[in-house]
Amino acid sequence: MSTLTTWSLEQTSPGDLAPARVPGAVGAGEVTVMRAQVPSPELNRFLYTAVGGGLEWTDRLGWTREEWLAFLSRPGVETWVAYDRGTPAGYIELDAQDGGVVEISYFGLLPDFHGRGIGGHLLSYGTARAWDLAGRWADREPTKRVWVHTCSDDGPHALRNYERRGFRVFDVRTEEKA
Repeated sequence: MSTLTTWSLEQTSPGDLAPARVPGAVGAGEVTVMRAQVPSPELNRFLYTAVGGGLEWTDRLGWTREEWLAFLSRPGVETWVAYDRGTPAGYIELDAQDGGVVEISYFGLLPDFHGRGIGGHLLSYGTARAWDLAGRWADREPTKRVWVHTCSDDGPHALRNYERRGFRVFDVRTEEKA
């Protein structure tokens, strides 16, 4: 048996964000980040499996189209997609919760886009959006906290990327993997 370590990290002020540099384009064009404004279960399932397929992401694999749509249609849920010269390179999914809290529920890059500086840029961009997300909804308080969790099964640079963007660890849990 092996162990799985999960780190929960947070920012408690917009000033905690330490943005990464904007990556230079490889060849013509540039990296852009755009919000997927129309809830699309197919798009989010594609991103989830393309990013998480090699990382043992399984909790949403059994979701029906209706479950995906119900989650994505909730006020305060946003998906931001990074594109490298028009090709999806990764995504960040934000989930505004009660009490001015925003969770980064999923974040990552497709394997072919690792090592290009896109991950730091996308995390910076998405975290900045999280800081103004909750307050945009009439029934929500302004954002007071942005949090995320990552684990030892995620990419080898995930924890370091979060810490470099100004997230601080507030909980660590280790358990035996089945």
